Amino acid sequence: MGLSDIAAGIEVHDRQRDRGVPTVDATGGDLVGRLETHADALPCTPEAAASVLETYAAGTSVGDCAREAGIPPMTAAKLLHRCGITGLSPLAPTARDIVRDWLNGDLPRTEAVELVGADEADFALATYVETHDPVPELADAVAGVLEPESNATVAKRDALAETMSSVGDLR
Repeated sequence: MGLSDIAAGIEVHDRQRDRGVPTVDATGGDLVGRLETHADALPCTPEAAASVLETYAAGTSVGDCAREAGIPPMTAAKLLHRCGITGLSPLAPTARDIVRDWLNGDLPRTEAVELVGADEADFALATYVETHDPVPELADAVAGVLEPESNATVAKRDALAETMSSVGDLR
């Protein structure tokens, strides 16, 4: 394979695309103020939402975040989902398919609940996750809070530390 074969299909442009200014600012700022502009999309007050988001970002469980904010755990889970946090559905993929079948009218609710094998609260949260999309504006407003303040390269190195050898191991 020659250089001309490798370069086939490469295009050269005179100008770069203007990608604009980044909208995420991880420097902090007033989280409650940012949330107040989207209060209609929140399942709780902006103050409670800020409390949940800050404690969740610190590694606290959803239930503990909710208790600290003074709201029900279901509301905290709904908030996190609306803010773009994935993986909050308490059901496995097959069970989520069953919930979707019920929502589409293919199954009666009693049969769907029985097939899923979850309690009413889990079924309700899974239904909420399936029927409410995350709000992109909320995700943008809270992205700085939910991002760890570390370098991705350093985080990867730390996560793989046990698998790497050091210079001292080469002797």
